[in-house]
Amino acid sequence: MLDRAEAMDRPLPPAASDNRAWGSDAIADVLRALEIPFIALNPGASYRGLHDSLVNRLGNTAPQMLVCLHEEHAVALAHGYYKASGRPIAAALHSNVGLMHGTMAIFNAWCDRVPVLVIGATGPVDAAKRRPWIDWIHSAQDQGALVRPYVKWDAQPASVPAAREALLRAQQIMDSAPRGPVYVNLDAALQEAPLEALPPPPDPGRYAPPPPPAPNPALLARAATLLSGAQRLVILMGRTGRTEAEWDARVHLAERLGARVATDLKCGATFPTDHPLHIGAPGTFASPALQEALREADVVLALDWIDLGGTLRAAGAENNGPRVVQVSPDQRIHNGWSFDHGGLPPADLYFDNEPDVVVGGLLSLLPERAAPGTAAPAGDEAPPPVGEGALTIAGLAASLR
Repeated sequence: MLDRAEAMDRPLPPAASDNRAWGSDAIADVLRALEIPFIALNPGASYRGLHDSLVNRLGNTAPQMLVCLHEEHAVALAHGYYKASGRPIAAALHSNVGLMHGTMAIFNAWCDRVPVLVIGATGPVDAAKRRPWIDWIHSAQDQGALVRPYVKWDAQPASVPAAREALLRAQQIMDSAPRGPVYVNLDAALQEAPLEALPPPPDPGRYAPPPPPAPNPALLARAATLLSGAQRLVILMGRTGRTEAEWDARVHLAERLGARVATDLKCGATFPTDHPLHIGAPGTFASPALQEALREADVVLALDWIDLGGTLRAAGAENNGPRVVQVSPDQRIHNGWSFDHGGLPPADLYFDNEPDVVVGGLLSLLPERAAPGTAAPAGDEAPPPVGEGALTIAGLAASLR
């Protein structure tokens, strides 16, 4: 897509006599400094200033506009781009009406813990600058209230310096675990305000998200002792990292512990489903094979598993069940409006860390052991090819493979 963008028509640079600077130019410079590759949008007058700057200042590259037919499409596109690439992009929504269109997709990104930089616009906030009728119905007193319960942070800056700072803060917050969408609402008049000179682009490295914190050493040692002594260990692979090194580390951990492993269809790929330690096929809900494994387990290691409490409860393994090692930073963004966090799980050891950091720490403490054989564990059956019995995800994958 980036290669094709180079072949697009480009606007002519402004003449020297018209080389003025605008508030939206300074805002666009921050988006480029943050290395946002794309901005999905359905054009609207409330952010026409930013739209103009994306074209006439940035040349419609870095970020490049992806024009959508609906605001929900724009946010969903940004959501999917991150799921596929691990790289967040922006989505622009027109005033209150566009934000109302986009709310469902923003909530989806929130539930999926996916960072999306949602840029909105309103106003002019100054009522004296509003055009009759149309600007009035496209202005709101507190526009961010529409999405505040299901974004990590929102802002409505009142000046160009504040807008630049808001975008830097938004990037920092949305890309820190647990990740999620953020909303920055730009005053239409602020975008179109003339500037004497453009401020220099910020250094985004000075506003980058912090590295993930290391797990508590004493807690890590206790977990390593508990896991290495388990006879029927189950690892629940939930929201985890996407690099090849992180993938390999998770496989090594399961093999070193001889643990059975379950994955969740709501997450991206976290563990090879054809591995002999994998339990059944991933699904939206816990499979009968997984529920049986949880009832039989003496220890469960949950790596940011979605709705761990509900999963244990459904399997009948919540009370008087296995000892639980919970690894998840998700409680940092739980609130009283949405119940997407699921049931409250019991935890004998609780790490408020990103899972792959804990996986690396455990591997450094656990002794080496032989990898398992190729035979499937008891209770699992090879998925039937398509055409024999019910069509399943596992069967379809086996046939295509």
